[in-house]
Amino acid sequence: MILLRRLLGDVLRRQRQRQGRTLREVSAAARVSLGYLSEVERGQKEASSELLSAICDALDVRMSEVMREVSDELSLAELASGEAVRPALLEPVQVPSERVPSLVPKASAMDVVAA
Repeated sequence: MILLRRLLGDVLRRQRQRQGRTLREVSAAARVSLGYLSEVERGQKEASSELLSAICDALDVRMSEVMREVSDELSLAELASGEAVRPALLEPVQVPSERVPSLVPKASAMDVVAA
């Protein structure tokens, strides 16, 4: 089973290490205990959205960038683990064609004559 908290921790640790910063520096800037930040980075604790926002601010990185990197790693981990793609649970719904908007206007008799 792939743990999201472990992937998130790995991404946060790499971001911090790329900047050459210590846990102590980032924990102080994020106003979170050094021990808790360490546990988040090791995937032992779940980071709330508020905590994640504070850590991202301390690292001066957008949360969307962190989440995108986590998403990319999750996709790779799923492929590597051979997790099957689950089929959709919903049946396709038939929608009458008059209710589906068209991007191309329908030709009128005048358009056909002019052509």
